Amino acid sequence: MIKVAIVGYGNIGKYAVDALRAAPDMELAGIVRRPGSEPVHGIKTASSMEDLGHVDAALLCTPTRSVEETALPLLARGINTVDIVNLRRSLGAQAIKHDAVSIISAGWDPGTDSVIRTLMLAMAPKGITYTNFGPGMSMGHSVVARSKEGVADALSLTIPTGSGVHRRMVYVVLKEGAKFSDVEFAIKSDSYFSHDDTRVQQVPDIDALKDMGHGVLMERKGVSGSTQNQMFTFEMRINNPALTAQVMVACARASMKLASGCYTLPEIAPMDFLPGDREELIAQLV
Repeated sequence: MIKVAIVGYGNIGKYAVDALRAAPDMELAGIVRRPGSEPVHGIKTASSMEDLGHVDAALLCTPTRSVEETALPLLARGINTVDIVNLRRSLGAQAIKHDAVSIISAGWDPGTDSVIRTLMLAMAPKGITYTNFGPGMSMGHSVVARSKEGVADALSLTIPTGSGVHRRMVYVVLKEGAKFSDVEFAIKSDSYFSHDDTRVQQVPDIDALKDMGHGVLMERKGVSGSTQNQMFTFEMRINNPALTAQVMVACARASMKLASGCYTLPEIAPMDFLPGDREELIAQLV
């Protein structure tokens, strides 16, 4: 059994518990939370990884901007890490140095969608791929919006406008005394939002707006050899944190089959994400 720990217990962390419990080849070693956090009923909860005993891999379900500082000491202990951020250079060097594996950008986009884009490119090397997200809640963007001074709560929705262009609708609840214009400027200036059409609105409550649903529509029109007008479409409608957590669990499994280093999903054989005997899987899938 692969012993996996969860670091952080937000939306993704909670769904990761479900995904791990459903995995036939994995065991939940426990959850690491900030000191002072409430223990999770029925699950070993600690403030440091050392308190969980032996751990093979850790799912980093923390805010994206704290992933690097969380991952580096775990890799130094030889614990494989899985996260949704692109930190290839720093985590790769640490993983190789300590004979560990880091799988980055391990969600659905970047992540499994990256694999689909890779296959589309292989099938039609010349052409254009459009990736259209949503409509749905962006967890990473919501965390960034909530981090701004004067914000009590925030929700960022991704609205597709076509041809890979998106609008960010950011809804904020302000702390007492905060100025909306200051909050709006801080959000729009952040690199998470500055490259998109971002619209910020003040609301009295966020809970009434929350919906974990999300989706993606990928389209590629290209050329296979010299044959024009090859058209590919991939679409899905999902629960955002549930799918992210499931992909991270699959990546934790794959990390046990890889040489030390840092990997993105397109670099990993799809078979490595699955439990079971390799030859039986090949017979079933090929």
